[in-house]
Amino acid sequence: MKITNVEAFILESPFENTAPEGSEEARGVKHCLLLKVSTDEGITGWSDIETSSHVGVAAVNAPDSSAFFEGLRSIVVNEDPFDVERLWDKVYRHTIYYGRRGVAMQLLSGFDIACHDIIGKAIGKPIHKILGGPRRDRVRAYASTLFRPTPEAIKDACAFYLERGFTAVKFGWGVFGQDPKLDIKLVEAAREAVGPDIELMVDPGWMVDRSAYDAIALCRALEPYDIYWLEDFMHPENYEGYGKTKAAGVKTRLAAGEQEATGWGFRQLIQQGGIDVLQPDITRCGGFTQVRKIMWEAEYAGVDVCPHAWLTDLNTAASLHVNAVLPRSLFLEYNVSDNPMLREVIQNPVQMDASGYISVPDGPGLGIEIDEDAVRKFCVNR
Repeated sequence: MKITNVEAFILESPFENTAPEGSEEARGVKHCLLLKVSTDEGITGWSDIETSSHVGVAAVNAPDSSAFFEGLRSIVVNEDPFDVERLWDKVYRHTIYYGRRGVAMQLLSGFDIACHDIIGKAIGKPIHKILGGPRRDRVRAYASTLFRPTPEAIKDACAFYLERGFTAVKFGWGVFGQDPKLDIKLVEAAREAVGPDIELMVDPGWMVDRSAYDAIALCRALEPYDIYWLEDFMHPENYEGYGKTKAAGVKTRLAAGEQEATGWGFRQLIQQGGIDVLQPDITRCGGFTQVRKIMWEAEYAGVDVCPHAWLTDLNTAASLHVNAVLPRSLFLEYNVSDNPMLREVIQNPVQMDASGYISVPDGPGLGIEIDEDAVRKFCVNR
């Protein structure tokens, strides 16, 4: 089998990416990048990629001008998609002058996911079989959403998620960080609304202008509300700041890693940052090839892994397959944003049951099928 083409599709939502003004659901991202890898046997692999979509297309289509400056397509066409380890190294090395992180790593991640999707379809097995075999066939989901601007709106939103069956909720970004007193009131309102038995997580957004002292103060201010974790609360390269926060003896779990990549990057986050929960995004960390290594680093260090997942059900499915094989699975992050661009491109969306769990796909590859007519409907670069 040989790769014959790599195509990148920019999808554009009919709605703007704005924070909620009340209790309503956010519309989510304005653009989404989908990657399609085609082969000479007619089998295709797909991935979404959470990145700058327009920059990503340029990095796929860049011509072969000289070594280490090629675009993704020219690097991988005529290669065998089964050779995931060798191909990972080849793409990493051939993008090394403009890559190693950012868009180049994110495209490599999506390409790696698509190759695993092809492998699974070719052998008729789901990706969790390729990763070593499932330990579970369903995963507890949490509603991943934005902070609302008032305590009343937070309570209304919580009631909606409980009605849908979620047993865990994460609020992030939005107005959080603009007023420390309001921040605490919003979390307090959420805890009051969901009660003591629902897990509650907080993602304050990038607190890049705040010190470890501020992070420690925030952790302690949130302790009365028994949040499950505080996520990505410092600059992603501020390993020392994470480490100082952990060393202060805060009770709350510290979670981070959605902007991190590669096994060696996560090793540094573990060793210097003292993180309790690693959050690799499969479309950013290096794909399944690197998430295998990240899982090993986490198991060796005695920390948990809970993948970050916030685009289409392609990413949701990738995270489900990882959760299936983890020694211990905490949650599946489920993007609840109200965005037709992300929903309509999937023919067989994942479904949450009444107990708040989502089944791991058991079809070949990712187990998620793309509606290419819907892709064309939202695509703006064709």
